[in-house]
Amino acid sequence: MPDSQEPTLVSRIDGLLEAAFRACGLPTETARAVPGTRPELADLQCNGALPLAKSLGRPPREIAAEVAARLKESDAFASVEVAGPGFINLRLSAGLLAQSAEAQLAAEGAGIVHQTPQRILLDFGGPNVAKPLHVGHLRSLVIGESLRRILSAQGHHALSDVHLGDWGLQMGMLISEIRRRWPDLPCFVPDDVPPGPSLPEGSLPLDMDDLQRLYPEAAAACKVDPERMAEAREATAALQAGHRGYTLLWRALRTISLDAQRRDFDTLEAHFDLLLGESDVQPLIPGMIADLTARGIAVESEGALVIEVARNSDAKPMPPLLLAKSDGAALYATTDLATILDRMRRDAPERIVYVVDQRQALHFEQVFRAAHRAGFADGVDLVHAGFGTVNGPDGKPYKTREGGVAQLADLLSDAIEKAREQVEARERGDGEQASDPIAAEDRETLARLVGLAAVKFADLSTYRTSGYVFDPDRMVSFLGRTGPYVQYACVRIGSILRNAEAQGYAAGAIAVDAPAERALVLECARFPEVVASAAANLAPNEVADYVFGLAQSFSRFYTDCPVLQAESDAVRASRLALSVLARRVLAKGLDLLGIAVPDRM
Repeated sequence: MPDSQEPTLVSRIDGLLEAAFRACGLPTETARAVPGTRPELADLQCNGALPLAKSLGRPPREIAAEVAARLKESDAFASVEVAGPGFINLRLSAGLLAQSAEAQLAAEGAGIVHQTPQRILLDFGGPNVAKPLHVGHLRSLVIGESLRRILSAQGHHALSDVHLGDWGLQMGMLISEIRRRWPDLPCFVPDDVPPGPSLPEGSLPLDMDDLQRLYPEAAAACKVDPERMAEAREATAALQAGHRGYTLLWRALRTISLDAQRRDFDTLEAHFDLLLGESDVQPLIPGMIADLTARGIAVESEGALVIEVARNSDAKPMPPLLLAKSDGAALYATTDLATILDRMRRDAPERIVYVVDQRQALHFEQVFRAAHRAGFADGVDLVHAGFGTVNGPDGKPYKTREGGVAQLADLLSDAIEKAREQVEARERGDGEQASDPIAAEDRETLARLVGLAAVKFADLSTYRTSGYVFDPDRMVSFLGRTGPYVQYACVRIGSILRNAEAQGYAAGAIAVDAPAERALVLECARFPEVVASAAANLAPNEVADYVFGLAQSFSRFYTDCPVLQAESDAVRASRLALSVLARRVLAKGLDLLGIAVPDRM
């Protein structure tokens, strides 16, 4: 439930509608306003009379007329008209719109309504040790960070955890490969010679480039050579049994990987409160399995240990969760179940949101059901916020020209390079008026901000379960539905405000008269509801759609309503205030998407 903040314009109108319906002796569930389908006729409309007609046995137009008569008594409306079969068209008064704009301008967070705070844990990123971040991590990082910002803006306590893939057979493969190539490393001393408490600085002849080469080679060798696979399994078992040397090597590899991956996190401004991984919950697993077995929740099936998660209401078969294989080896599902248990004990979240590829939907449904059966997540909302793939021009998952998996750093560098070309073209005035010259250092900063905005907006403007085509040339354009277009709208407003200040003009009392002024105020007023809807649906695309529409609305306002050249001081002061409001809402909306606004473009 929202706290005691000032009501938004939409909630205020809904309150007036509810009061009018109640005064007419009508149910209030349908007393809601929506944007007018024809803005020239109405700012908002209420269609609530239509669904009541059948249950009340009355013509909908008659019901609408009765409600309209009540609404006309309020000074919030310039006009109230009944149209068609029973639509109630509402034209808001200029005074109410001005009051709404003033209130939003003064409100913290551009009017975002705080909710009763929840502890929400967001699981996103999911990189693996010894592997660079690739294009598949992009959506998890960008969507997860945007959701963290949206939920935090609503007043929730949003914790983010990267959940590293840092355990299992992949580590055994890498350790055994390193042992073959560098058998004299301190971590491979004989069992009767204890290694030091850590590996000496520089004792590993490896960096992230080496690791990302070594791991595929090790995996390929294990796939074709049973002896190599046996070595990897032996190393895995020794590591998991606490082998001191292997543990020191594992920690060093984890540090190398995280240092490299943090650079990509920093580039995308993805914030993590926790950098925990699969390894952190391994000590919990034996006790968890023993407990689940003792309670009859985990049962044997064909030599394996499973948890039945099927329900009578299932429309299609639901396979059991495989907790341990016949050889006793734990699986991803085991680790994920233990992670829920660990999070509940440590963080006590009321909701856990997993921002992970949509193709993992079945896995998470099984894990969530098992967690609830086990009593690990009583009263906790477990949510899989799945997402689609980043695709190439062929509509298939994005690959390099050589057909390999594209690394995230290369993908971002490509977008920044395309943005640099755009910035330089604008300086030259290619196809448009040239911008002022930009210092080389500032040009690099601008190219970085524009390139990242292009990538993030392209990703977030697509509903997360849908895939999209990664096209850097289109993404970095300053025209069309792109991040740079919205950035530029924000920068343009900032330029107007700086010019006004230089000429001694200041924002003042808001008056709403011209159609474009009304449209801009109404669009700004929608922001709190858009953010609330995006949070409820875990859908940042709603914010992306909104800021693009607001940028267009301001462009029309600026074309139709001269600001610095306004016909009077009072009108100029009002339009400057509206410009400040539009910029504040735009900048906040972009911030929720993780997009920074440069000072100039």
